[in-house]
Amino acid sequence: MKPKYRRAVFAVTYSKTKEGIKYLILKRELHWKGWEFPKGKIEPLERKIKTVRREVFEETGLRPLKGRGKVKKFNFSGKYKYKKMLKDRPGIVGQTFSLYSVEVRFSKKVKVDRKEHSGFEWVSFEKGLKKLTWPNQKKSLRIVNEFLEKELHQR
Repeated sequence: MKPKYRRAVFAVTYSKTKEGIKYLILKRELHWKGWEFPKGKIEPLERKIKTVRREVFEETGLRPLKGRGKVKKFNFSGKYKYKKMLKDRPGIVGQTFSLYSVEVRFSKKVKVDRKEHSGFEWVSFEKGLKKLTWPNQKKSLRIVNEFLEKELHQR
């Protein structure tokens, strides 16, 4: 039988502040421990962009800003295998992902989903690269940051 992968999205969540771009990372507790961006499963018949908006809100309590380009799809995707089988995901060996960025209003009142995460931090690009746990998330951060830096210098 062909191994099954859970379809998901990565949502590199950020805010433009006076100190520059700050990225929101979450302290993971469910299944493994470390730092990540909001991410989550695409529900049956759900469009990816809806998944991105829903997951960011469920995991942070924040909503994407309204307007063009505030939620952006990137041409980066991949898949990875879980280190071990997960009891709550029978028959699933790993996850595929598509990359999105999500601009939100900076807030110290981030409501993390306590089933999955124990905390959050707003970080610079450099600090985010050091803290993120997985290479595919570090690459996602580089892609989004490069885009945002280019956008900033075109104004």
